[in-house]
Amino acid sequence: MSKLSASDKFYDLSDYGRPPAVWIANRLKNTKVTPIHVTFAFGIIGLIAVYCILIEQFVVAGFLLILKSIIDAVDGELARIKKTPSHSGRYLDSVFDNILNMLIFFAIYHITKGSPSLTILAYVGLQLQGTLYNYYYVILRNNSIGGDSTSRIFEYKIPRALPGESQKSVSILYMIYTSLYGAYDRIIYTLDGSAARGVKFPKWFMTCLSVYGLGFQLLIMVMMFNFNLTEYIVPFFIAFTGFVPIFIIIRKIFLPHSK
Repeated sequence: MSKLSASDKFYDLSDYGRPPAVWIANRLKNTKVTPIHVTFAFGIIGLIAVYCILIEQFVVAGFLLILKSIIDAVDGELARIKKTPSHSGRYLDSVFDNILNMLIFFAIYHITKGSPSLTILAYVGLQLQGTLYNYYYVILRNNSIGGDSTSRIFEYKIPRALPGESQKSVSILYMIYTSLYGAYDRIIYTLDGSAARGVKFPKWFMTCLSVYGLGFQLLIMVMMFNFNLTEYIVPFFIAFTGFVPIFIIIRKIFLPHSK
């Protein structure tokens, strides 16, 4: 099941894990495995990948990061197949991604003995890149006929729990989520709040923007790890953040919101 209608689908450079994820989800649909189980699985795989980075086993770390990207897509697919969408799963997935990104940059800082301030700046840049991509993507999904609308464009209040999840879990995970992502969301909303008002993003724009998707970001890291460019990961992601205002300017000039 797709997050988008057929007419809105675009080539997502960050979503290379989707085909195997769909296959895995279909194998799990008649089992007792839940999307939350899968989310915890990718969290564990991510932690093992971080450990492999720390001991400089980059080939294994790269394999695990790609596997993590695939498993990361399985939970959502499984939720759609089993028709068990949940806010808890959506928030937990994002919380795990954020924590793992933080740990990956800590591992890079540790093995390269780099600058703490530049490492933090690169991590913040990576999160801001992902926030811009997710912001436009969620707008597209919410405006797509038959598209997935579990993710909300504006996370301004605790959502009501969906069937099968507890309101307490939703509330706790919402507070954790907003504490990790709230600042990035506010920055992007401030820079381009009008994008939510009826913008129709063309496929070419979303494909270009998908370089900011987490799957593609991790793929870049994997290649840099394995080509002995680890020390350049931090400066690369700092520089890569420079395209954030460029994407926003392109959106505002060439893709204005509906009147």
